[in-house]
Amino acid sequence: MLQHRLIRSGPERERGGGGVLTTPAMEIITHLINDTIEFYKWTLTIADKRVEKWPLMDNPLPTLAISTSYLLFLWLGPKYMKNREPFQLRKTLIVYNFSMVFLNFFIFKELFMATRAARYSYICQSVDYSDDPNEVRVAGALWWYFISKGIEYLDTVFFILRKKFNQVTFLHVYHHCSMFTLWWIGIKWVAGGQSFFGAHMNAMIHVLMYLYYGLASCGPKIQKYLWWKKYLTIIQMIQFHVTIGHTALSLYVNCDFPHWMHYSLICYAITFIVLFGNFYYQTYRRQQPARRDVSSSSKAGKAVSNGTLNGLSKAANGAMLMGSKEEKPQENSGRRKRKGRAKRD
Repeated sequence: MLQHRLIRSGPERERGGGGVLTTPAMEIITHLINDTIEFYKWTLTIADKRVEKWPLMDNPLPTLAISTSYLLFLWLGPKYMKNREPFQLRKTLIVYNFSMVFLNFFIFKELFMATRAARYSYICQSVDYSDDPNEVRVAGALWWYFISKGIEYLDTVFFILRKKFNQVTFLHVYHHCSMFTLWWIGIKWVAGGQSFFGAHMNAMIHVLMYLYYGLASCGPKIQKYLWWKKYLTIIQMIQFHVTIGHTALSLYVNCDFPHWMHYSLICYAITFIVLFGNFYYQTYRRQQPARRDVSSSSKAGKAVSNGTLNGLSKAANGAMLMGSKEEKPQENSGRRKRKGRAKRD
């Protein structure tokens, strides 16, 4: 009996009698959980007291619940719409997109006016946690910016309800979900200072973006004038490069702003440069070489079609035109002959 206990003592220390984790392992997990809770409690002592009673800002659970619901809808929405007709939502989209234009313009205007009144520096600006009216106005504008990122979840909802599943890409989901979740951290601890720069720039870009989508929602009569979609992508990529440059400058001058946030922002911006760069290449650049080749061959066909100036007979000229997409009727003389030849070919 004693021997049997000695034999089982080793495995039982690792798993316990019923396959449960050992006491040392449980202690490690318990310590990690407790340390995490204690760290979070400590961070609350340095959080911005001005915003703690604002909607969604008391704790992260409401924000996490909204983001989790968004991810669940990404999974359940397509299943629900699978055997249903897509919703048109034309009027809804017009109202939504133009409302987002006004909201982002309001954020841009508030940040511009408040930071100008508070004499903010575009190179280095620390957070002022005082109740100065201009500083509270900056914090309020940044809070609205955070809220706007939650409202933008509706972009995905409308895509799925309209069965535009190809629009719900990894870039789309990553951008929407991460912005809303991470900006809760920004508002909770740094609702001012250097935080204004990225929000200020992004709000202006979203004015242009939602203006484009609002006009596109108006129908084909307006859509034919919307030639500037790809330039929105270019502007967004420029935005991320400017963000990295501005953040690196802030680190270089040792600005009084949390450095870990600066480093995190640089890494975050790099992911967007990679993803938006890939989107731009796949959407606007990948097919261009083929189009240029077709254009070149068409021009070559046109040059040869001028026939006798290059010492070529009309028959050879007609044969060359077969490879051109821009084949045009030739002179009346010999037209039937060339037409018959084309049919035989």
